[in-house]
Amino acid sequence: MNKQKIWFVTGASKGIWLLLTKLLLDKGEKVAATSRNSNQLKQSVGIENDNFLPIELDITNREEIKQAINKTVEYFRGLDVAVNNAGFSFIGSIEELTDEEFRKALDVNLFGTVNVIRASMAQFRKQRSGHIINIASAAGYVAGANIGSYVTSKFAMVGLTESLALEVAPLNVNATVVLPGSFRTNFLNEGSLTYTKHPIAAYNSAKTFQSYSVRAGTQPGDPKKLVAELFNLANMENPPVHLILGADSFKMITEKMAKNLEEFEAYKPISISTNLE
Repeated sequence: MNKQKIWFVTGASKGIWLLLTKLLLDKGEKVAATSRNSNQLKQSVGIENDNFLPIELDITNREEIKQAINKTVEYFRGLDVAVNNAGFSFIGSIEELTDEEFRKALDVNLFGTVNVIRASMAQFRKQRSGHIINIASAAGYVAGANIGSYVTSKFAMVGLTESLALEVAPLNVNATVVLPGSFRTNFLNEGSLTYTKHPIAAYNSAKTFQSYSVRAGTQPGDPKKLVAELFNLANMENPPVHLILGADSFKMITEKMAKNLEEFEAYKPISISTNLE
């Protein structure tokens, strides 16, 4: 029997994270779930009991995050798993994106996660246990044109989690970065993807935006299977630092790594020629 766990799940009012929240509550877990709109969250979850703590939260607000974690710990008398899943993307080339757009993508996708890690680690460090699960993407290893701000945040999420895992292992805390492929959610629908306000015709980024939009509803991944694996991940005795979810993600990531190795070997003579004689 798995011990009942206390979860902190961000962005829980829709998509995969709503499914995860419902699954956890169905399994008798304790869940602090956050959303920008707590009323919408309550309606979406549709469950009212002592195991469910809805919290209104702006993921980019460091003080609100700290208060939300403290509220969770106080209400449930502890914390076991923190799930960071922010995923927002501007479509546009690096040149097209304004400073404001690029920074917003990083504020939501990366720095919100950093702040949840800081706040939750204060509790995990005290109790010498816990698990931080950071949701990245296949785009955390495989870049794409005209999604540079998203790719930047997800590549950073991988490195962040790898460093975190090394830091917290002596404290008996686990850290995992999850790398999903395309799952049939609302991520590709209007609202999750935003086209740059200052397009430059030479990049044809509008075509990229259209290509993502038309794929909505055709993604191969099953969100219910994904959330089931996240529950299993939190109950592993020795969880991995990296977990790929989705056959498409596995194929893309492993092929990219093989290409990287091929390129490294091709230029190895130059690479190793730079030492002092």
